Amino acid sequence: MSEQTQSGERAAPRVVVVGAGMAGVQTAVALREQGFTGTVTLIGGEPHQPYDRPPLSKAVLLGKAEGSAFDVDFEALGIGLRLGCEVLGARPGDHELDTADGPVPYDVLVIATGAEPIRLPGTEGIPGVHLLRTLDDAERLRPVLAEQHDIVVVGAGWIGAEFATAAREAGCAVTVVEAADRPLAGALPPEVAAPMAGWYADSGAALRTHARVERVEPGAVVLDDGSRVPAGAVVVGIGARPATAWLAGSGIELGAHGEIVADAHLRTSAPDVYAVGDCASFPSGRYEGRLLVHHWDNALQGPRTVAANIIGEAPAAYDPVPYFWSEQFGRFVQYVGHHASADTTLWRGDPSGAAWTVCWLREGRLVALLAVGRPRDLAQGRKLIEAGTPMDADALTDPSKPLKTAAA
Repeated sequence: MSEQTQSGERAAPRVVVVGAGMAGVQTAVALREQGFTGTVTLIGGEPHQPYDRPPLSKAVLLGKAEGSAFDVDFEALGIGLRLGCEVLGARPGDHELDTADGPVPYDVLVIATGAEPIRLPGTEGIPGVHLLRTLDDAERLRPVLAEQHDIVVVGAGWIGAEFATAAREAGCAVTVVEAADRPLAGALPPEVAAPMAGWYADSGAALRTHARVERVEPGAVVLDDGSRVPAGAVVVGIGARPATAWLAGSGIELGAHGEIVADAHLRTSAPDVYAVGDCASFPSGRYEGRLLVHHWDNALQGPRTVAANIIGEAPAAYDPVPYFWSEQFGRFVQYVGHHASADTTLWRGDPSGAAWTVCWLREGRLVALLAVGRPRDLAQGRKLIEAGTPMDADALTDPSKPLKTAAA
């Protein structure tokens, strides 16, 4: 893994991290925190100082913050930054990356390129059509909100709801069009997502389900039923895919969704190459399957495992309880765990109210939990899921009692 010096000593290995988002930055920082003394180089495709993404759909978008740069002193940590550097390919057999600035050698490579938003077909190059993934995206959208344009949001997923929330706060007229029959159709079952549909109307946003976009014209979105929705701007939030196209021909194994197939130690199929964050799936013994998690907490937690395995002192497996949160329409929504359609669904509280929780049980144990305005349920549920504690289903459904008291 490392080269030998003229004196015969083993030189400290060179670690190159591709991707300067949360997963990449945290990998570089974790290496230093865990005592790694070799060279660490962080390569980012954007010219900006590495930044956190969640504030983009909130404070940055609304002009309440100029940016969201990580509070990391890269120079003091001895982490080299190569920003605005496009990575074109990887040659694991040669231990080299191909970049727009020339080849970059490595001893260990960490791929943390995240995910990229899916574009709405037929809208490439059309003025007024936006994505929200990068700092530049947020800066382009900020004046759109400030001028209070009529806005059409395509997609009622997490990012669509968050953007609609910000646009309503800015005073824009907002219509959200969703091809499915409900918001969050890809994430939650119908009975759980149904109460969330009312949040749009409560905020003054219009939600149109069973609505597919036929085309975008100047000033309007045309739906497949022929109706036209006024649109001074269009924001597309129809999902994301792993940013791995640059790995074509590398020999690194990719999965059905284009994600890097990592093992339990977050190693790829290529020697000395790891993958972490949104771009990689990993096997979960806890959930008996492979997980592809596109959320902030995964990009925060996985790097610690990668760093430990690179250093090699205590090889670690990665099998987290996934977690994410969202702020939308005045509500704080949190989800922890991973559920399947066959799991038993139990409610704590009235979903028409301001605070409620949904729990999923499998063989009597809590495997996932969605909390709306009930952060204590989330905190206690997370510990119960991690411990695999058997639960009393009847006690679990009483919202007046702490969740932890339902442990059987």
